[in-house]
Formats: sequence, structure tokens, C-alpha cells
Amino acid sequence: MSGKPISAPEGARPVRIRLGPHGLLGDRALAPVRAGPHQLVLVRDGGRIVAAERACPHEGADLALGRCAAGRLHCPRHLASFDLRSGAVSPGWSFRALRLFPVETAADGLWITVAADGPEP
Repeated sequence: MSGKPISAPEGARPVRIRLGPHGLLGDRALAPVRAGPHQLVLVRDGGRIVAAERACPHEGADLALGRCAAGRLHCPRHLASFDLRSGAVSPGWSFRALRLFPVETAADGLWITVAADGPEP
């Protein structure tokens, strides 16, 4: 896993990627997943499931080792946390927001849509 931000060129075609079966998270709040070549973390926030980039935008900490509480994903290395609706970092930090990707629940499992060359919200 790399702390390098995931980006895509302007105009990249969206690609739909199956993450896995409905029960992929099991009883966990967080689970690491791969979407094509990209490392993401699935997060259960109440009844909603969100996918986020797995590396913290601050120093690349593995967010799959963090925790989810009150609609926020908490970095395991720092006191920073991210809003699971907007990706905004908690007050006092001056780095970019966490990239989030809505998870679609379909008859055949969990899916996200990403740009052809990488996830973009």
C-alpha cells in the first residue's frame, strides 16, 4: 500500500467494479478491499456502507486499522478523523479531505464506480 494520492486524468470514463458479496464486512465496521489496482477500506456507518481511500492523506497510515464512530473514520496513527459524508478532516489539520466513494448494493453484491485510471469521487 502506498500513501500516494489516487488520481485520474480529466474526462476518464467511469468503470463499475464489484467489491464482493453483500456480507463482505461481516460483523466488522472496517474491511480492506481492492478495487481494480486500488487499495480501499469499506466502512460501515450505521446502515450505510462507504468506501474510502485506504491511506490517510496526512502520512499514509492504513485507515483499515482505524475505527469508525459517530459518522467519522479515525486515523490509527493521529488524532485526525474524517467525516464519512464529505471526507472533511477534523478541525486543526491542514491537509486534503479523504476521498470517499458511494457503495452501491446490487443483487449480486457491493459495487463502486471509479474513473478508468483510478478512483475519483
